[in-house]
Amino acid sequence: MDTKYDFEPGETQEIAQSIVYVRSVNVADLPKDVRDHAEGLKTLYAVHSVEGERLALVKDRELAFVLARQNNMVPVTVH
Repeated sequence: MDTKYDFEPGETQEIAQSIVYVRSVNVADLPKDVRDHAEGLKTLYAVHSVEGERLALVKDRELAFVLARQNNMVPVTVH
């Protein structure tokens, strides 16, 4: 099924700006002050803007996706 959709002017830009990337981060690679708060976890999940800015660090992937969606963002997994 191939249905064409005409986006309103600026609509595609709004969608692109709301995308965030979720990726796993080794706690050992983080600064000491962040490691101290990791409570024994080996991996955290980072939420990044399209520009690469880290917006959040959370304890699991599911929480990262929930956090993004609650803030009207579209989460995408990055390896």
